Amino acid sequence: MSEGVDLSGEKLQRLLVLALALAGCWSLGSAESGLWGHGWLSLMYGKSLARVLPFLLSLQLTVFYPTTAVEIYTSGALEAVNGTDIRLKCTFSSFAPVGDALTVTWNFRPRDGGREQFVFYYHMDPFRPMSGRFKDRVVWDGNPERYDVSIMLWKLQFDDNGTYTCQVKNPPDVDGLIGTIRLSVVHTVPFSEIYFLAVAIGSACALMIIIVIVVVLFQHFRKKRWAERADKSEGTKSKEEEKLNQGTKVSVYVEDTD
Repeated sequence: MSEGVDLSGEKLQRLLVLALALAGCWSLGSAESGLWGHGWLSLMYGKSLARVLPFLLSLQLTVFYPTTAVEIYTSGALEAVNGTDIRLKCTFSSFAPVGDALTVTWNFRPRDGGREQFVFYYHMDPFRPMSGRFKDRVVWDGNPERYDVSIMLWKLQFDDNGTYTCQVKNPPDVDGLIGTIRLSVVHTVPFSEIYFLAVAIGSACALMIIIVIVVVLFQHFRKKRWAERADKSEGTKSKEEEKLNQGTKVSVYVEDTD
């Protein structure tokens, strides 16, 4: 066996199952031969090729694309003010490429208990709820190509408190944990470090603006005062020159009279 071929026990077993299934398909024309004669595939799928093809396709996908669990990522817990809008973020990772078979299901369970309620469904196109508390209040805000299956919830109400679940199936990856988001709708959001930082930055910006205004006004008034002083000094010089000229004229007149 060449070094490039890797046939582990699990993979070899899958290949054998696929070979047996193909042998059964090859003998569709005879109910007495092949796997159909043994009866177990015949009992499960009958003798129709259209019914057995999905089974063979699933076996082939299992051999060449081993099934793995879909990993789902959410924010875990959110807090929002009553009457506002919020984005319920849900992303995922999958071994299989994202295609038309992708399905996303959002459900809701109230905090005080009760039955699970439908929120949103996506399969090639988004499907909004036609009735219930979430009618006309939830919209699709995801992008499957970027593994984002988030939704937007509008006009939050206090009875929206509870747990929201995000389930993603991307065949052949259909297993995995369901993502959960615990939403708490409150009157006001409590003061946190983020808001403290925002207030500090806003105060610093306001202080800088005040300092700039003060400096500009100070320079303006100083220039104005200098201009007034210059005008006064020029006026004083003019008066002294006039007095000097008058004194000169008087002395000349006296000399002329002599």
